[in-house]
Amino acid sequence: MTTLFVSDLHLSPDRPRQVELFLKFLAQAQMRADALYILGDLFEMWLGDDDDTSPHKQIVDALGAISRAGVKLHVGHGNRDFLLGQRFARRTGATLLQDYEIIDLYGERTLLTHGDLLCTKDIKYQRFRKFVRSPLVRAAFLRIPLSLRRRIAFKTQSGTKASMRTKTNFVMDVDDDTVSNMMMKYKVKFLIHGHTHRPDIHDFHVDGAAYRRIVLGDWYEQDYVLVCDKNGARPTRVTEYLRKTA
Repeated sequence: MTTLFVSDLHLSPDRPRQVELFLKFLAQAQMRADALYILGDLFEMWLGDDDDTSPHKQIVDALGAISRAGVKLHVGHGNRDFLLGQRFARRTGATLLQDYEIIDLYGERTLLTHGDLLCTKDIKYQRFRKFVRSPLVRAAFLRIPLSLRRRIAFKTQSGTKASMRTKTNFVMDVDDDTVSNMMMKYKVKFLIHGHTHRPDIHDFHVDGAAYRRIVLGDWYEQDYVLVCDKNGARPTRVTEYLRKTA
């Protein structure tokens, strides 16, 4: 049996192939996995637990099915779906992750996070993140009718995309010093995150000690899953995972 990690699926009605692939992936994971961790941005946009945009209900129902089948489901907040709340958790049977979460991964103390908090060179984004995630702003936004929330979100998303076009890859990537500091703070030598859409395995040393950071891939083109068991961690295309477990 295995533990699976995915991130940055950005599921939406505009990407039906990825939705279909994710549903197939869940059907296989239901039979093959012990646990599934989704480290943020499961949805392209989630405007509250009353957000009935298609295909949200279909995905929520499928997540609930794997939970009832005994797979331990854990879901983190991304920058696109940080409004996932307790109603979503009840409907799916998921445990919502903290911004930084420590788990025991086959005997390895492991730090999990979406990844955006590690991008400290992007000062403008960090300020925006702090503002929109404040309890008062979140509560006020969720009181607005869903139709108005959609208009606000689409306008904000357009502005975000325009801003991203002016930023360098250096600014939008994680900061190495922040990574090292957070791993030291949480006393871990293994970190898994997403967000940057730059899948890779980074091995480095600090004061002679070995550290590893695995960046999960997105599902725009890469349909990426990290498969972990007692023998280690293996980055895999989801399409390949489905062939191997069929």
